[in-house]
Amino acid sequence: MAGGIGASWHAISQDAIDESPDYKWALRYKNNRGSAWGGNPPVTNKKAWEQIYRHAGWLGMSFIRVELSARMYEPERNRFDWENEEMQALYKILDWAESNSADVFLQQMWSNVKWNSYPGVQPLLSAPKSLEDFAEGIATLVEYLTVTKKYTCIKWISITNEPPGGSWGSWWSMGETNPPVTPAWKEVRKALDRKNINIPISGPDWTDLPVFDASKIDFDEYIGAYDIHSYQGIDEQKQKIVEEWAKWAKLHNKPLFLSEIGDMRKGWKDDNPGPKSFEAALSNAESVLRGISAGVSGFNRWSFTNRGDLDGQWQLIKTWNIENQKYYDKIEPEPVAFYGYGIITRFMSKNSLVVHTDSITNKSILSNTLKSDDGGLTTYILNKSDTARSITLRIGGAGPLKLYLYSVTEMEVSRPGYRMDPIKEINLSDGEILTLDLPAESINTLTTRKLMHEDPAGK
Repeated sequence: MAGGIGASWHAISQDAIDESPDYKWALRYKNNRGSAWGGNPPVTNKKAWEQIYRHAGWLGMSFIRVELSARMYEPERNRFDWENEEMQALYKILDWAESNSADVFLQQMWSNVKWNSYPGVQPLLSAPKSLEDFAEGIATLVEYLTVTKKYTCIKWISITNEPPGGSWGSWWSMGETNPPVTPAWKEVRKALDRKNINIPISGPDWTDLPVFDASKIDFDEYIGAYDIHSYQGIDEQKQKIVEEWAKWAKLHNKPLFLSEIGDMRKGWKDDNPGPKSFEAALSNAESVLRGISAGVSGFNRWSFTNRGDLDGQWQLIKTWNIENQKYYDKIEPEPVAFYGYGIITRFMSKNSLVVHTDSITNKSILSNTLKSDDGGLTTYILNKSDTARSITLRIGGAGPLKLYLYSVTEMEVSRPGYRMDPIKEINLSDGEILTLDLPAESINTLTTRKLMHEDPAGK
C-alpha cells in the first residue's frame, strides 16, 4: 500500500457562501458544501483540541484527507492570508499529522472566490476564470506549507473536490457551459514544478464509484495518483469497478486511493443518524476489505470531525451539539462509529504489505491480512451474517506467533464504558490451524500487536 487508513479532517469553518439571488447559476440549498465545514471548535479552545488530538491518536489514523478552500488563503488575487482562524486550524491538523507520522492527502474542496469566478456564476460553483491564477495560488499555498512551515507530512495534492466526470461536485460551471478539468491539472503541475515542488497531484476525485472508462483519462501525465469516492458501499460487483481502476493505476505505476468512503444507503442529509450506525460500520469494513483485495492503496472515511446536522451524522467524535447549536467543551467519541471504524484503523500501519489470503467460499465472511514495516501481522475478518460463524484460519511461513484477538459488535460498542481490549491471547505455531468463533455481524482483528484500550495506537 502507498498509504494507510484514516478520515477526512477539514479546516474550513468561516468560509461564508455568497447566496445572492443575482447569480444565474448557483447552489442554493442547506448542504451545498456537503458537510466539509464547521466540525472543529475554535482554535483558541486548546483543551478541546487536546481532546481531539487524543482521539485521533487512539484511532491511529495514518492517511488523512485534510480539506481547505482557496478563500481561506487567497481571498483576493495575490493577497494571501496565512494567519486567519481557518489557516490556524489547518496548522493544528498538520501539526498532529507531522507528530504522528500520518500522510496527508491535501484536498482543496472548492475555490469560493469571487475574483476568479465567471460572471453570473456563484463563486462556490464556478470553475476558475483564470487557470494560471488558480494554479499559482495552489502552488504558493503548498510552497508556504512545505518550505516556510516545513511540513513534511503532505504527500499528495488534490485541486478540487468531485469535479465533472462524476455525479456531483464542485467546479461545475462557467455559465452556459461546463468546464474541463484537465487543463487545470496541467497548469497546477507546471506551477508546482516552477517552484521545485515534486509532491504529486491526485485525481480525478470523482464520485460516486464511477465505472472506469479509459477514454475519459486524458490527464495521466499530470497526476501521480488516482483517487475516487464511494458512497453506496462496495459489494462483489462494485469491487470489479475498483479492480479496473486499480489495474489501470498499477499499469501507470501509480497508486489508487478511495479518498472518500461511506454508505448513503444507510441514510444522509440533515441530522440523519444513518452514517454513524453500526450497519454503516459493517459496510465501511466491507469496502475496506474489498478495496484491499482490489488493489487500493489508501482509505479515507467521511469524516473525523463533522457537525452532524448538515448532511447526516458522519462524525467519529462529538464536537458539535446539534440540539444547542454550539461546540462541546468535552469531546467524546461517537461510540458506535468510532469503535466500529477504530478496530480497523488502530491496527493498520501505513505502507503495509498486502499478504496473500486464500479466498473464502462463504460469502458472508471477508478477510485480508497486512504486514507492517516492522514485520507485524494483522488479519481482519468481517462476519456480515446475522448468525454466528465458526471459521478455521492458518498462517503459513511466519513462524510461531503470539496473536491478540479483538472483536466489535453493535451490542458491545453501544455499552457504556466499552473498552477495546484483546478478548483472547493465542500462541500459534507455524502452519497450525486455528478455529475462531465469530459473533454475528461483527468486525474482528487478529494481530501480533497488543494494545490495551488506554494505549494510543502509536506510529
